[in-house]
Amino acid sequence: MKRGYALWANVMAKVLCGAAALFVALGAGVMAAHAGPGEAQGEARREARAGTVRHLHEIEARVVPMMRGMQYLGPEFDPSALVYRLKFIQSGRVVFVDVDARSGDIIRQSR
Repeated sequence: MKRGYALWANVMAKVLCGAAALFVALGAGVMAAHAGPGEAQGEARREARAGTVRHLHEIEARVVPMMRGMQYLGPEFDPSALVYRLKFIQSGRVVFVDVDARSGDIIRQSR
């Protein structure tokens, strides 16, 4: 009887350890997926210092003058895609310009 209980306890301990590891991994993934704007901004700075992406001011200096007549509202950075999204508004219409942070090339522009 004791041997059966010990085997069962050993199996349950392994299951619980595996479940705990899974919850920790899922929690880390959720935290990364819900990174706030400050965290993305910090990631953009780290990538720029490392030379992986262009600095935001370079991207803005290139794109903002192209958006004549529009008010620039600000940037967002997607660290997983390495894309800057610049947000503009004109006459109540919002326009997003997505820019490859590595090359500085415009990827897409919403209209």
